[in-house]
Amino acid sequence: MFLASAAVLISCSILTFSLAAELRREGTVIGRLRVYPIKPNESLPEIARRYDIGIEAISAANPGVDLFIPDPGSWILLPTEWILPDTPIRTGIVVNIAEMRLFVFSHDRPQTVTTFPIGIGDEGKETPVGTFTVIEKIRDPAWYVPESIRKERPDLPAVVPPGPDNPMGSHALRLSKRTVLIHGTNRPWGIGARVSHGCIRLYQEDIALLFGMIRRGTRVSIVDHPVKAAAMGDRVYLQVHNYEEGRDLYSEALKVLEAKNLSNRVDLEKTRKACRERTGLLVDISR
Repeated sequence: MFLASAAVLISCSILTFSLAAELRREGTVIGRLRVYPIKPNESLPEIARRYDIGIEAISAANPGVDLFIPDPGSWILLPTEWILPDTPIRTGIVVNIAEMRLFVFSHDRPQTVTTFPIGIGDEGKETPVGTFTVIEKIRDPAWYVPESIRKERPDLPAVVPPGPDNPMGSHALRLSKRTVLIHGTNRPWGIGARVSHGCIRLYQEDIALLFGMIRRGTRVSIVDHPVKAAAMGDRVYLQVHNYEEGRDLYSEALKVLEAKNLSNRVDLEKTRKACRERTGLLVDISR
């Protein structure tokens, strides 16, 4: 299930893909599914950070595997293959909160996309959906603790200065919705999970890279797409993310498939199964 990428570059934890010859009417798939042998004393959070994967993503792709004490010598799946979010314009930053992932479409290299895992707003403190712009870039940000958080945590000071105890990390990008920032974290285990009060968190190494890639005025599209579909040749693939319980993802899948004129090419039972299992992996639902 790998759509012949012209380039797949892995340096540190950054994942960058060339989209040359990949943009198609049916959708775009980047990356490839990987397998990984567990070594002694390794945990899934460690592996997730090494391969730039979120904690929920690696867990959903490997049901039944203990997060902290996996069996040494066993093999796990690394979910490093994605259908790009279906947005009208692929420019700047696209955040898909349902898969807890951020995609950067390069200004200087428009056929290149870089992707990072993110932490997002917890239930009741959701990261807002919409189109925004980056209005400020901040190195070594201080954290001005919102009143709502100080009510929950009266032990916190009004301001947390830059440093290792600052939950905003080393860099921050303020959006035009001023209370929402894209920033680092001093709690890496929250990347790929619903942990924030609405901000978007990245691993420290990722926010440093993103900070250097982004200009003020960059467009930021935040979408909520738990179900994505793409056609590759004569096969149709569905990618379903385990974002929130109680959501009728099968109905959403049918709408996505219809919008892409793929409904008559899929097996409905395979579609139901993919929506039920929600592994975050690309699943072949072709007839």
